[in-house]
Amino acid sequence: MALGIPELVDKAREQLAKLTGLELSTTLGAVKDEKGWHVTVEMIEKHSLPDGMDILAAYEALMDDNGKMLEFGRKGLRKRIDTEAEEVEE
Repeated sequence: MALGIPELVDKAREQLAKLTGLELSTTLGAVKDEKGWHVTVEMIEKHSLPDGMDILAAYEALMDDNGKMLEFGRKGLRKRIDTEAEEVEE
């Protein structure tokens, strides 16, 4: 039986933490396509003082419908203080 989004996200978070050895920060998203579920999670790569200087990494896990991780990879890095630029509609 296929898992729901909350269960898939929980499995991805647990497995990414175990595989990377990093502390979880937040879940950025989950979307399904023909390959499976793409779950993106932000992890703390490096703690810093002040906290705003922490280095965060976005990891994406590809999961099947049963919660089995098929692949994962780091998709980007940022400082916690850095915000994403807002898209401007023209």
